[in-house]
Amino acid sequence: WLEANGSDDSHGRALWALGAVLGRSHTPALQSMAGWLFERALPAILNTTSPRAWAFALIGIHEYLRRFAGDRRASQVQEELSQRLLSLYQHCRSDKWRWYEDGLTYCNAVLPHASLICGQSVHSTEMIDAGLESLAWLANIQRADKGGHFVPIGSNGFYRKDGERARFDQQPVEGQAMVSACLEAYRITLDNRWRMEAQRTFEWFLGRNDLNLSIYDPTTGGCRDGLHPDRPNENLGAESTLAFLQSLLELRVADNTL
Repeated sequence: WLEANGSDDSHGRALWALGAVLGRSHTPALQSMAGWLFERALPAILNTTSPRAWAFALIGIHEYLRRFAGDRRASQVQEELSQRLLSLYQHCRSDKWRWYEDGLTYCNAVLPHASLICGQSVHSTEMIDAGLESLAWLANIQRADKGGHFVPIGSNGFYRKDGERARFDQQPVEGQAMVSACLEAYRITLDNRWRMEAQRTFEWFLGRNDLNLSIYDPTTGGCRDGLHPDRPNENLGAESTLAFLQSLLELRVADNTL
């Protein structure tokens, strides 16, 4: 049942998870297992072609290097992937389209997020500027004309350059990616605009959205799988619930540390 070549996206997310464990966990057994997997999984990310896979991996590498800053191999992979992202942005960017690709699809904010953290790590103002500019552009196009609430790019067609933007379906992972990226922008700039942007995005989960209906279910503690044009998706999936919980946790941590 395994794919012949595996999934770039899943590989990047796995490195993100492993890097977070290695950077934050104090449990020796988890450290040992995650370290073994991280070491073996890291080289293969260079053979992937998905910018989102690179971005997910870069967030994981950033977490890893918080504790193991002397790992030259991890630093080399970080520099290689971050330069790839910057090159994409420089190639695709125009005054009207300030993005890394010719389309917006899923987990879009992870791309500027990765640019921001890498810009700090490798001391590149060029990467930080690209991250802030692209994130500001994304925030603007994901803001409702009426009411100003968060409107993520819809998964039913996404948004191609010079094409028509999909309004639905709206997915919780978009909210989580945007909250994380905006909080990173706030940590770098100390501009309260980004803290407010993260809060505006989080309120999408609580009912400040196109349907004025809560995505979060306080009865069960779960999170619905998104918004259809006429109703919420009543399935309470693990990915959606984790997206809500991670957004909530990051906002609370930011309140206590910034």
